[in-house]
Amino acid sequence: MANLTGLPWVEKYRPKNVEEVSHQGEVVASLRSAIENKNLPHLIFYGPPGTGKTSTILACARQLFGAEYRNRVMELNASDERGISVVRNKIKSFAQVAVNSSATSASGEKLPPYKLIVLDEADSMTSDAQSALRRTMETYSKVTRFCIICNYISRLIPPIASRCAKFRFKQLPREAMVDRLQYICDQEGVSGCDEAVIDELMRQSEGDMRRAIQMLQTAHRLYGDEISAQGILDISGALPKPRLAEAFDVCRKADFELMNSYVADLLADGFPVEQFISQLLDYMLTDDTGLSNLPKAKLAMHLAEADKSIIDGASDQLQLLNTLAFLTRQLAAK
Repeated sequence: MANLTGLPWVEKYRPKNVEEVSHQGEVVASLRSAIENKNLPHLIFYGPPGTGKTSTILACARQLFGAEYRNRVMELNASDERGISVVRNKIKSFAQVAVNSSATSASGEKLPPYKLIVLDEADSMTSDAQSALRRTMETYSKVTRFCIICNYISRLIPPIASRCAKFRFKQLPREAMVDRLQYICDQEGVSGCDEAVIDELMRQSEGDMRRAIQMLQTAHRLYGDEISAQGILDISGALPKPRLAEAFDVCRKADFELMNSYVADLLADGFPVEQFISQLLDYMLTDDTGLSNLPKAKLAMHLAEADKSIIDGASDQLQLLNTLAFLTRQLAAK
């Protein structure tokens, strides 16, 4: 057996076959039938991050191809390689090569007469790249099947969506995530993972199993068995709730120098601006901030615009100051 000691826990505890995939019954049933019949259609897996989309197709590929897995499967992250040149060169050159249709596995079982290309985060691909991909899927469908993985199926062009069997991956229930995290703790000998730590992992991962496992492993490396809820909070990059309450206190005073100082401290402490915007929205919706419904709605719209501006490359400092100035106006208007 291969030495798995140095593997990230996300890889080490991936499902080895589709039967181990948790809480995706419809997907598992369909793939089980495809594996038995050796007939895998083009697939689209979509849904929230960390729900097992990539793990499921890789487990399926291992069952289909066995020892030939490395020769028959190409995995690409389309968010890194999303241009039309990648489709025309790397994907097309792999897709057009036929495989030995009479090849058998080590147990003598006949292998499927096709290869598999897994395109992760395909909703990041440009429209031109998606159009080129559609032509490649059409031309080489006899020798190559595609599994397209994305968070938002609406970002795929209709000609691709219509050529694939679509499966939606549901958010994992809390109980399933807790059970898996406890299992990993038992396997890795992590004794300091109490209920408070698990609760903080659940809160910070927001249903993303991959993120929860990564944070757990990072915390174990940093703190050993002395893992605490505060340690998880520090690793996640999330702002403590008092820092969010402070933002409202600063804005109630309507003092620009105070705002500027708050923003400078926030950036100096290394908190991601996107994280601040996301948490500010949650704080506004779940805590008593003194805002009525209309100012809340206006602030939510502003936060969405600020988040997009940050993604598009706007200045962190200016967007934070603009957000606090907008919050000041909404607090004054209540």
